[in-house]
Amino acid sequence: RKFAQLMAIKVGIIGYGSWATALAKIINEHSQTEIQWYFTKETDASYFNTYRSNPRYLRGVRFANTTIKASTQAQQIIDWADYVVLAAPSAFLHQMLINLNLPSHKKYVTAIKGIEKNSKKVIAQYLEDEWKIPSNNIILVTGPCHAEEVALEKLSYLTISSLDIEHANQFAQVINCRYINTHVNNDLYGAEYSAVLKNIYAIGAGVLHGIGYGDNFLAIYVSAAIREIETFLDSLHQVHRDVKDAAYLGDLLVTCYSQFSRNRTFGNMLGKGYSVHSAQLEMAMIAEGYYALEGMENVRKELAVSMPILQTIFAIVYEQKNPTEEFINLSKVIN
Repeated sequence: RKFAQLMAIKVGIIGYGSWATALAKIINEHSQTEIQWYFTKETDASYFNTYRSNPRYLRGVRFANTTIKASTQAQQIIDWADYVVLAAPSAFLHQMLINLNLPSHKKYVTAIKGIEKNSKKVIAQYLEDEWKIPSNNIILVTGPCHAEEVALEKLSYLTISSLDIEHANQFAQVINCRYINTHVNNDLYGAEYSAVLKNIYAIGAGVLHGIGYGDNFLAIYVSAAIREIETFLDSLHQVHRDVKDAAYLGDLLVTCYSQFSRNRTFGNMLGKGYSVHSAQLEMAMIAEGYYALEGMENVRKELAVSMPILQTIFAIVYEQKNPTEEFINLSKVIN
């Protein structure tokens, strides 16, 4: 792809955590692309504009190109941008947007792998139903990719999904760079639900590690998890996906195995005996899978589909069931 085609593209980023910082770094690789980045605090925005790094997340990342500016004026950023990238934790998204206007003709890029906690909807559906954004104007960014490896400029892959494949191709050019390769597809809803589920399964991967299971069982667990994702997606839409693709299996693998996975870290703490509240207090970052669990269990019930891994993790996290006993029972039904 020729990056010269990216002239005059304006990208607004809403969110300032580690993943928002990684995306800002990727997009800023293209000196022709202008970026305005929303920070909630004036002191943080001023720090960024002075020192060219996020004072709170991935502080080692420096932004050399001067085409990026931090601001506390979210509405001005949205009105100015061609692409509005939403990269805030799902738990805080509604509160962040509630007093804003989202023009329906803009292209909205969701990099959020969770469920909006008030509506209990995945973000694409939330934007459609609550903000009346046309589905064709919604673009999804999924992994397999961790922010920390982007910061280190390790070769990574991102999947760009949109019902309008041309929109997916166009945004892929915005984020393709020397250390980021992209795939595109039109499976907006399937890719998003898969991204939500992989965070939940990563909690389970952490739990099983915390209670003493090893890599042998983890391999069985992940194999069963991708089949469970496939079962769910087939029940959700009567369109079969190849779950071996990077957006599904690849994203699941990196989230269940990586040392950078905050969901796995959260689960590992539960497996070692932490309460949910204690684990949340000790973690510096949000584990999206926790917030997604309740919504996904509701969807599972509505579809009347059996998902023993999801149900096991829900029982541990929301019903305070004993992790060891739950995984002993789970080990008898997955293979």
